[in-house]
Amino acid sequence: MGMARVVLRRPSLWFAALAVLRRMAAPGWWRASPRLPLPDPRLWDFRMVTAYGRADADPQPSDVISYLQWCRSTARHRPTGWEVPGPPNDRIDRIVSG
Repeated sequence: MGMARVVLRRPSLWFAALAVLRRMAAPGWWRASPRLPLPDPRLWDFRMVTAYGRADADPQPSDVISYLQWCRSTARHRPTGWEVPGPPNDRIDRIVSG
């Protein structure tokens, strides 16, 4: 609950936190108790190992804030769909059809 408290104090990061929660939520999270969009345990362990070197690490509040600020700052640069940058998609059709 510590991370939630850190984020609740910063309303400017609420949407970024919701987007991260949505991306990290385990598939079918609503089918199992507790019916909360918690991260997939394997993904969470991987994230902790890559960030802190061990799966049982607790994220530091400053790291959570920094990550959410980074997510918020890069959100406007992400593509909104599956568009391919560059020329029209007929180039893709030629590649796919052989």
